[in-house]
Amino acid sequence: MRLRHRPVPDRAARPRTGRRTGTPLRLLQPPARARRESLVNESLLSVRDLSVTFGPRGRRVSAVDGVSFDVGAGETLGLVGESGCGKTTTGRALMRIVEPTAGTVTLEGVDLTAASGRALREQRTAMQMIFQDPISSLNPRRRARDIVAEPLDCWKRATGEERRRIVEELLAQVGIDPVAYGDRYARQFSGGQCQRISIARALAMRPKLLICDEVVSALDVSVQAQILNLLEDLKAEYGLTLLFIAHDLAVVKNISDRVAVMYLGRLCEIGPADTLYDAPAHPYTKFLLGAALEADPEAPRRSEVLEGEPPSPLNPPSGCRFRTRCPFATERCATETPELREVAPGHQVACHFPLTLARPEGAPA
Repeated sequence: MRLRHRPVPDRAARPRTGRRTGTPLRLLQPPARARRESLVNESLLSVRDLSVTFGPRGRRVSAVDGVSFDVGAGETLGLVGESGCGKTTTGRALMRIVEPTAGTVTLEGVDLTAASGRALREQRTAMQMIFQDPISSLNPRRRARDIVAEPLDCWKRATGEERRRIVEELLAQVGIDPVAYGDRYARQFSGGQCQRISIARALAMRPKLLICDEVVSALDVSVQAQILNLLEDLKAEYGLTLLFIAHDLAVVKNISDRVAVMYLGRLCEIGPADTLYDAPAHPYTKFLLGAALEADPEAPRRSEVLEGEPPSPLNPPSGCRFRTRCPFATERCATETPELREVAPGHQVACHFPLTLARPEGAPA
């Protein structure tokens, strides 16, 4: 079930209008999943064996360990997992805000891990990141219009009247009246309004990829729905590709075409959103879904409870990292690291005993 709340406008917001017609933009109904998939023809972003480690020798933490995935042009890939599993570090490593220890990140065929200096900065204009805390990510001493104009000024993309027009257009598109509120300081806006300004700033360079890092987790539920609707509208209008990082499974399902699940720095499952939610193949995904709250009081409640705490990333388990909490673990899980393998078209899982396949003789039931 897809939740589509009627947005309650922020005080500084006005109805968004088409740039040419001036008519209000209609909130888009989510396209059918099959239609979405037909638009994803080739990979815009390709990640291979990405690893990020922190700390000195002897106490190194592997925050991201051998992560590989592709994001198709026009697709939204959701990245979910418990806090501390490496989701945000993955997003920051793609932008090289933190440096990858190993692996490659390719955007439109260009290896970002091998780029440096101006070449890297130019590639970054095609991918922008929106951060979790909308208030602290903006300079409170700068005006809204100056915040949105900053990328244009840095790259000298527009000046004078053209600069003013682009900034006002972007503010209007995200629901901030540029005439009434463009000269207000960031500290004068609410969290939801600050996130709208952050989105406008990210769009200033006309990126192809948006990395959204927990962009609604700090907002009220009603404001969350507004921001999600806004992202879908902008994605359709600009042809954006989204990497949507979140821990709220309901939010991720509603906005994503495919979903990837992380546990302790590694991907354990990736597949179409509907398939992964209806028939998870990895035990961790099944338990994670079981912990999610259902908005429908008539929906059957999942009874699975995941015991124990995640192991320390300073000393992760050998083999499968989920084995210490998995009720189906065997000796093989301790000695052999499972690799991602396909269990259905487009559906991959890193498990020796996927839930969607017949269990081999001797495997735990």
